[in-house]
Amino acid sequence: MFVPKPRHLLCLSLCLPLTSTLACGPFFPARLLGDRAQTLAVLPEGSFQFEVSRLGQVTAGLKPATEASLSPYYDGGEQPYQEQRDKAEQDGLTDAQRTLVAQLRQLQDPHQAQQQGASLPLEINLYLAGAVAFKAGDNAQAAEYFRQVLALPAPQRALRSTWAAYSLGRALYAMGQEAGDLDEQGRQALMQQARQAFQQARQLSIDGFGDPLELGIASLGEEARVAKMAGDWQQAIELYASQSRLGSSIGTSSLRELAGELAALPEEQLQALFSHPAVPRLLAASLISRMTGEPTQRSESDQKMIKLLSHSASGSLDNADRLAALNYQIGDYATTKLLLERAGDGGLAWWLRAKLALRDGDKAAAASAYAKAAKAFPQGESWGERTGEDGNYETLRPGCRVEGESAVLALERGDYLQAFEQLYHSDDIYWQDAATVAERVLTVDELKQFVDTQVPAPPPTPKQEQGYYQTLPIAAQLRELLGRRLLREGRYAEAPGYFDSPELQATAKAYGDYRRQAESAWLPTGRAEAYYRAGQLARKSGMEILGYEMGPDYRTLWGDYSLEIPATTVGPFVSAAEVERQQASQAEPDVRYHYRYVAGALANTAADFLPHSSQAFAAVLCKAARWTRGSDVEIDYYQRYVEHGPYVEWAGNFGMNCEEPNFDTANKRYLTQWLDGLYSTLRAHKTGVLLGAGLLVLGAGYLLWRRRA
Repeated sequence: MFVPKPRHLLCLSLCLPLTSTLACGPFFPARLLGDRAQTLAVLPEGSFQFEVSRLGQVTAGLKPATEASLSPYYDGGEQPYQEQRDKAEQDGLTDAQRTLVAQLRQLQDPHQAQQQGASLPLEINLYLAGAVAFKAGDNAQAAEYFRQVLALPAPQRALRSTWAAYSLGRALYAMGQEAGDLDEQGRQALMQQARQAFQQARQLSIDGFGDPLELGIASLGEEARVAKMAGDWQQAIELYASQSRLGSSIGTSSLRELAGELAALPEEQLQALFSHPAVPRLLAASLISRMTGEPTQRSESDQKMIKLLSHSASGSLDNADRLAALNYQIGDYATTKLLLERAGDGGLAWWLRAKLALRDGDKAAAASAYAKAAKAFPQGESWGERTGEDGNYETLRPGCRVEGESAVLALERGDYLQAFEQLYHSDDIYWQDAATVAERVLTVDELKQFVDTQVPAPPPTPKQEQGYYQTLPIAAQLRELLGRRLLREGRYAEAPGYFDSPELQATAKAYGDYRRQAESAWLPTGRAEAYYRAGQLARKSGMEILGYEMGPDYRTLWGDYSLEIPATTVGPFVSAAEVERQQASQAEPDVRYHYRYVAGALANTAADFLPHSSQAFAAVLCKAARWTRGSDVEIDYYQRYVEHGPYVEWAGNFGMNCEEPNFDTANKRYLTQWLDGLYSTLRAHKTGVLLGAGLLVLGAGYLLWRRRA
């Protein structure tokens, strides 16, 4: 079922209901069973953040970034960082110390700050003096104060050790940038000392010294900047990647900038940097995360870079699968095949082999490659959220996507249950595709056996106090889909237990009871009332107990929206056998909110068992018209009333102001209607009736005389 994200709900709330198109743009889940040929042909773009995480190493001991690692503020300058620093600087101090620290931060002279802060703990006093010097641009003096903090015994610098090492690195870096009187060797020495200070900051954070600002993570990016200034692209990329891997958006954005700088270099200079393995891998990561559906949408510079990376690679290619993916995307299938020969057995490599096999028409080889790809991708691997060319969004977990594409082939060869399982395993990612197969392709017995053996009932979902939308677990959604299908197919006794809530279970049971009573009641009015009550439930709770998960009712979207439905005709990857199954499970009638028409038909059937002269006959037809307003059958119900029904005062607005049918009066009406009819007949033939009665009397007298004689 479609699980809306907060931003999706905002867009959905602005859309008009009853739309027949994707009115909100990219806010509906991707469907693999729409254009199946396109699904199998396209290789989705990758995730830059995931790709660059493959370039860095895990920094043992550093915890993942939290909100303390602020994202870049492109329009806020340094103020957010200063506010965060000032707040963190207050921790562990008394009220008097906090006031003093805030005052010292405003000074310009580090010596004055040291003197006035003599009452503070020594580590805080020295660190503040260094911070004042750094702010004043006296980097050498700042570095000296920070070194004094780090020279204190460990127990005396628990709060500011990490801060001091990190700040020392920044001061040394600034000194290296400003020292015009130093030779290259002296400048490089300062840069090396800065790197060592950043490394020390990380170690201090790992060792448990105070790090509320997560400077240990930030030090990775600072050291990466120093490494890049020194021409060490390999180390710079790896450090930024490690920072990104810890969840720092700064690390990720820095790598994007590096990729842009590399792409702008002259070709000869760039090729010289390919000796650093991280350089071509970063460029490939940048390109693979910008992939699009059509080769023509690739810029000339992108295509040139892809060829440069592919032709410059030699020997053992640890990145061959990514380069193969890039060549597949631009339509160079020959180079893709060559690269795949050295791409190993990773999930992406087997995914590409499956797609190439399909291009060659070898569906058996493709199915085998898909199976290997599904096993090769780690179960938790995710490439994040993407938006497809059709505007639909997709949470791309490659293992699930590969199984979903494999399901397309399984459907074509008639392995319907396997196809359903592969789609169902994606949880909510491809739920709409799984639901399509469950209610339109599988038989109800196939679906029921799967649910009974593999989908136990989860605990009932607590009812929300507020809010219109409520999403059930996928297992509960599948069970309710089965329950609705059983009710639609007349298997009333089996259906109720598959609904999630006790309330829906009771409603489903009541609907089934009415439908059975309608077939078995002794009196005609009993049947009529049962049909009518079933119709009431079909109209009031039809979406919940009878609606299709997908078209035509779209229970998955709460009935508020409809989606484009692929034609159920034989075509690419759609077999005649599947089309036959889909047609057999088609809604009757196959129109939006079909259960409203079911409700109208039940009320119309109720009229078959009622005296035409009764108020109930008029009332059930009025309800049938009301429940199907705006349709042709509404007119049919009205015409039936006009031709056969009695006059009622409220019929002037038929289909709008309807009374509830009075079945008790209708039951009595059967007897009075028969007697009235008999009386009318006798009155119309009065002479004949009297003559006949006389003859009967004479005949009876003659028979008595003969018997006595």
